[in-house]
Amino acid sequence: MRAADPAPTTTGVPAARPAPGEPAPPAPGARTARPARPARPDAARWPDVARVPAASRARAAITRAVVRRALGGLPLRAEFAGAEPVGLGGPLLEVRDPAAFHARVGTGGLVGFGESYMAGEWDAPDPVAVLTVLAAHAADLVPAPLQRLRRLWALRHPHEERNTPDGSRANISRHYDLSNDLFALFLDDTLTYSSAVFRGFPAAWDRLAAAQHRKIDRLLDLAGVGAGTRLLEIGTGWGELALRAAARGAQVTSLTLSREQRALALDRVRAAGLGDRVAVELCDYREARGTYDAVVSVEMIEAVGAEFWPVYFRTLDERLVPGGRAAIQAITMPHERMLASRDTFTWIHKYVFPGGLIPSTRAVEEAVRDHTGLRLTRRDAFGGHYAETLRLWRERFTERADDVAALGFDETFRRLWTFYLAYSEAGFRAGYLDVQQYLFTKENPAP
Repeated sequence: MRAADPAPTTTGVPAARPAPGEPAPPAPGARTARPARPARPDAARWPDVARVPAASRARAAITRAVVRRALGGLPLRAEFAGAEPVGLGGPLLEVRDPAAFHARVGTGGLVGFGESYMAGEWDAPDPVAVLTVLAAHAADLVPAPLQRLRRLWALRHPHEERNTPDGSRANISRHYDLSNDLFALFLDDTLTYSSAVFRGFPAAWDRLAAAQHRKIDRLLDLAGVGAGTRLLEIGTGWGELALRAAARGAQVTSLTLSREQRALALDRVRAAGLGDRVAVELCDYREARGTYDAVVSVEMIEAVGAEFWPVYFRTLDERLVPGGRAAIQAITMPHERMLASRDTFTWIHKYVFPGGLIPSTRAVEEAVRDHTGLRLTRRDAFGGHYAETLRLWRERFTERADDVAALGFDETFRRLWTFYLAYSEAGFRAGYLDVQQYLFTKENPAP
């Protein structure tokens, strides 16, 4: 996986294992105490969160009516200070400042909804449960007449966040160069930032590292990686897949645009004594050269952008030798929802993954079919595993809130990150999001 306002970065990696006897995490959906109202956001660091946008009385009234109508038919309970609750019953959504909430949603849509959470204007004892209900009904929350006017009111992507080579470097840096220590606080010891594959549910923290290795090994097996394999990895992360491939005897070239990730990945390669088998290059995928027996890329396509999907898949094709194999792990969403939202600038774009776009399985398969000679050989979905992976990360992040603060990240950032992890988990629990492992093969030319 892949918000703004980077904090100071370091490369030390604190231990990530729970203490002996640590209690099991609560079951998903478990009710907890109502959270306290957070401190006022720092206006210099979070100007759009600290400032409530101006909204006319007419806009506020329309927004209030649309929100109450949308929530009234959902299996949740929405409480608005000074007004009757709405909803069919279920997880609680507590709107503490209805005027500010409606002003943000009315002027900024989903961006305003997320900023309202960051500001503490709404909260939930179980935000994942609330967001799961909303994600499950995402297609019909906004009335059809307003949906048809989407192009008039939806925010547009900033031009500078296009995923050109320069734009991609800036977009990747805004997320992955935040701080290696930040990611180490909530990831397991493998420092793997993508969906694990568990043997069973509910997942437990002490099994996460093994589940990440299971995911990596499955991808390496799909790509046929073994002794002597020339492997290209697009998207290094913090190096675990490259290390595991090199331990099989492969010769690995791994590409990243994150300076922080590259620095730590190289440290880990040297510590493992695999420097002769792993090269980690600060390089855009479009700049890759040479040919390889296999290509592996884990949850990197989400940062490519629809404009460049043909280039991305042509790169896989061009870098593979005849008979080569490409194993790709990708987050996906339904094709109709992708088409409806692909041009919209969202809260995730503004604060977490600038320039990102989650494809559909249809979009992936059409791009491969129309722009390459690769053949789709296998596709496996496992979205439930991502929901559990995200739950473990979110709980770990919450447990280590004081450590996050000690790194220089303020309370607004911590609410941002909590919302991002909960929002993502809810997408997988609702089935709005899924994750796939693909195998593409390059046929040998006819004799």
